[in-house]
Amino acid sequence: MTLSRDELKRLLAPLAIALVALAAGAALLWSAGQTLAAARGTIAAAAAQYKQSTERLARIAEEEREVRQKLDVYQRLKQLHIVGEENRLEWADTIARIRRQRELLDLRYTIERQKLLVSLPGKPGSVDFNASAMRVELALLHEEDLLRFLSDLRESGNAYYAVRRCEVTRTGQAAAGANMTPRLRATCDIDLITIRDRGAKR
Repeated sequence: MTLSRDELKRLLAPLAIALVALAAGAALLWSAGQTLAAARGTIAAAAAQYKQSTERLARIAEEEREVRQKLDVYQRLKQLHIVGEENRLEWADTIARIRRQRELLDLRYTIERQKLLVSLPGKPGSVDFNASAMRVELALLHEEDLLRFLSDLRESGNAYYAVRRCEVTRTGQAAAGANMTPRLRATCDIDLITIRDRGAKR
């Protein structure tokens, strides 16, 4: 079918409009695609940021819990006088009190100079574990006296008492009448351990 020149002229305007509309539609589709891609990128970035924030909050909560636990342990050690300088006067008072309360007939002890066991790095300063070796000799009516003495030492809370060795021997003495005669003798080597935090404020 052949179109005349007049018919072609009449078709030019609608054809031009159709081409413009097609181009506008294509532009709108491209723009919508770009907007959708940008929106997806924004959503992905927001999701990644949310995940990072959630993980960070979880780490902070875990660190806070660990700090609280360590602080509780530190405060407990401080209450027990395990953290800080050694206090030999308190140790002497404790042993005298136990001897009096338990009515131990013969109790002797010596405490050596303090020695450094180990120094561990910390913030802001290192933490030193020190030990003073104590040798205790006591007369016993029976083995229970020794166990009670060691238990009283631990419960006194002015150092950490680590028993390294205890030796119990018989004295060979027999009970004499109504008098209480110790038939056992114990010799114990005990480490009195204290912790010194070099970074702590004084």
